[in-house]
Amino acid sequence: MALDGLRLIAALMVVFHHYVGFGGGPTASENAWGRPVSQVFHHASAFGGYLWTGFCLFFIISGFVICMSSWGRGLGDFFTSRVMRLYPAFWVSVLATTAVLTLWPVVRKPLDAYSVLANMTMLAEPLGYKVVDSVYWTLWIELRFYLLFALVVWRGVTYRRVVAFCVLWTVGGLVSGSVKIPGLELFAMSEVSSFFVAGLAFYLMHRFGPNLLLWGIVVLSWILSLRYAGDHQGDLTGYLGRALPSWPALLLVTLSYLVVAAVALGFTARIQWRWLTVAGALTYPLYLLHEYIGWTAIRLLRNHAQPWVVVGVVTLGMLLAAWLVHRLIERPLAPLLKRGLRGAFEQLRAAEPATGAPRVGVQAPAAVTSQQDGDLVGAARPAP
Repeated sequence: MALDGLRLIAALMVVFHHYVGFGGGPTASENAWGRPVSQVFHHASAFGGYLWTGFCLFFIISGFVICMSSWGRGLGDFFTSRVMRLYPAFWVSVLATTAVLTLWPVVRKPLDAYSVLANMTMLAEPLGYKVVDSVYWTLWIELRFYLLFALVVWRGVTYRRVVAFCVLWTVGGLVSGSVKIPGLELFAMSEVSSFFVAGLAFYLMHRFGPNLLLWGIVVLSWILSLRYAGDHQGDLTGYLGRALPSWPALLLVTLSYLVVAAVALGFTARIQWRWLTVAGALTYPLYLLHEYIGWTAIRLLRNHAQPWVVVGVVTLGMLLAAWLVHRLIERPLAPLLKRGLRGAFEQLRAAEPATGAPRVGVQAPAAVTSQQDGDLVGAARPAP
C-alpha cells in the first residue's frame, strides 16, 4: 500500500509542476495564467519548477511493480495485465482532452481526427504524429520498457535473469552514444533507463534481501539518474523562462531513491491504510487528464478567484474526474478485456502443438501490495 501512496505523491508533484511551476509556457500568450508563473506564485513557482522529478519516482516504482507483478506469470498474462492497466483510461483521456480543446481552444488547439485516432493506439510518437496531450511522452518510454522486460517474462522471471537484464540494459545505455548500432538508443533509453533498473533491483532486495551486488546496481543507477536530472533541469530553462540551480532536482531524485529503498527494505510494511488503495487507483487517470484540461480550466477561472484557490479547485476537479474514470471506465472494462484477451490466447495456444507442461510460477510476497498491476505514469516534459 505504501507504493500507492507514493504514486499519488508523484502524480501530485507533476500536477503542481504544471500548474504552479510551469503553467504552459514563459510568455503570456502561452501560459494558462496569462503571465509567467513567477509573477503569479513568486517563490512557490521556483519550487514548482523542480516538481517534474515526480516522474523519476514514477519510473522507479514502475520497475519495482512490474518485476513484482510479472513474477511467476507467462507472457500472455503479462500482456493482458498491461493492456487492462493502460488502455481503458487512456482511450477516455484522449477523447476527453480532445473534446475540451475543441470546445475551449484557449491554451492549445485540438489535433485533427486522424491524429486523434493514431493517439488511440498509444503509438502516436513512433508513428510520427503529435500527441493529444504532451504528458503522453512517457507512455512510449513505458511501452518500450515493457517490451524489453517481456523478454525476461518469456523466459521466466528469476533472480538471475532480472540481474542480467539490469546489467545488460545499463551497459547498453552507457555505450549507446559511442557505438553506432542502428536502433540501439531506441531501446537503450540511456537517459531514463537507470530509474527502471533501480526499481527492478529494489524489488529483488524486497524479495530476496539486500546484498552488495544489488546495492551496486542501485548506486550506479542513482549516479546516472543524477546526471540526467541535472541535464534535464537545464533543458527546462527556456520553458520555465528562467534558469534555476540544479541541486534541488538532484536532491528530489535522491529522495525518490530513498523512499523506494524504504519500501524495499520493509520499513513501510506497517502502513496499511485502506484509503491508499483508492489513491493508487486515481494516479494513472489523474496523470492522463490533468495537463491540458487543467490549463483550460485555469484559463477560464483565473479572473474569478485567487490563484491558489484556482489551483485547489482545478486539482480537486481533476481528482474527481480521475475517480470517475476509474469507477465508470476502468473497473467495468478491465474484466471484459481480461476475458477477451485470455480467450484469444487460449485459442492461440490451442492452435499450436503441445510442447510440454507449463512452468509453475512462484507467487509474489504480500508485504508490498498495490491495487494496480503496475504503473506508468509519468511526467512533466513541457508542451511544445
